[in-house]
Amino acid sequence: MRQMTGEYRHSLDNKGRLFIPAKLREELGEVFYITLSMDRCLCVYSAESWQSFSEKVGAMPYVKQRRMRPLFAHAARCELDSQGRTIIPQNLRAYASLTKNVTVVGCNNHAELWDSEAWQSVYESESTPENIAAAMEELDF
Repeated sequence: MRQMTGEYRHSLDNKGRLFIPAKLREELGEVFYITLSMDRCLCVYSAESWQSFSEKVGAMPYVKQRRMRPLFAHAARCELDSQGRTIIPQNLRAYASLTKNVTVVGCNNHAELWDSEAWQSVYESESTPENIAAAMEELDF
């Protein structure tokens, strides 16, 4: 499984295209999927990660699969243009309040697309020494 790390700031152009950083393009591959997140951001999965996710959902009882419907209904299959950009569909941009400044965050098996102001607030609240210590303790480090 590929691992995505780092934080990158980019801007949406007037056509809703976002530049995907080279380091993440390597991990995402030529085709990738963007969908909703439980936070007000978007999740970006490589085709490999999306396939794994789809298989897990497919193995669930139908009643539980129905809860996953929004993730599939709003998912967009994306590819990069020759300049390393992809179009973020309007419905997804609206969900995550992406208008201009976007922060792309690597999150292990996926990346997240955040409105930069919203990300700054999340970053400040999550990046405290106490939260880092609790995360390390959770991993038995």
